[in-house]
Amino acid sequence: MRKVLGYILTPIFYICFALALLIFHPIQWLCLKLGGYGAHKRSVDILNGLLVACNYTLFNRTRFIDNKNLPIGKPIIFIANHQSTYDIPPMIYFLRRFHGKFISKIELAQAGIPSISFNLLHGGAANIDRKDPKQSISEILKLANNMKTKNWSAFIFPEGTRTKTGKMKPFSVGGVATLLKKNPEALVVPIAIRNSYLMVQYGMFPLRPFTSMSWEVLNPIDTTGLSPEEIVKKAEDIIRSKVEG
Repeated sequence: MRKVLGYILTPIFYICFALALLIFHPIQWLCLKLGGYGAHKRSVDILNGLLVACNYTLFNRTRFIDNKNLPIGKPIIFIANHQSTYDIPPMIYFLRRFHGKFISKIELAQAGIPSISFNLLHGGAANIDRKDPKQSISEILKLANNMKTKNWSAFIFPEGTRTKTGKMKPFSVGGVATLLKKNPEALVVPIAIRNSYLMVQYGMFPLRPFTSMSWEVLNPIDTTGLSPEEIVKKAEDIIRSKVEG
């Protein structure tokens, strides 16, 4: 029955999602040209709030457990597990006060996806070419420098790809190590994402309705005396205990 309802509700979700992207593409352009970074960021925040709201067309629940104790005006590296494409809008919207930027595949930035590709190209993301290590390091270093000079934060999925089962893959240390090298004082904050993989349980069509998903921002990791490898492993263990425990 759930899958049958998915066939009915998924077109509504995709229409709402696509309309938001199409409408905000020229809005982003205007905001960037007329108001610079600040106006552009506000438009992206509003867009992602609308994308989160699209979940209601599927009667899906998006529960975001924030951490109000995190300081503003200090670089933060948010490390999260990765379960679906739909992991991203809640992180951008609910943590918008931290100016978080993603490390993303360059293919997405170059794909011409309305709003999404534009934001990746002009919003401060690190768009990496996985086939070109030199380019990837350069992009991440550029983000790391912006974190240091502008107090931006970074979102990173160290698994590298989405899980289809909810079971986490081992975390890679590369991107986190590069960010920490330039920002040794940055906070490292794990985010545990649960059940968003269920939304795409049947694939991209139909999407799964009546799904309860959650994002939980955990406490910063004490990185004193730890190597990047140990920090990432600690983040992985903490998130795994929340997601699979």
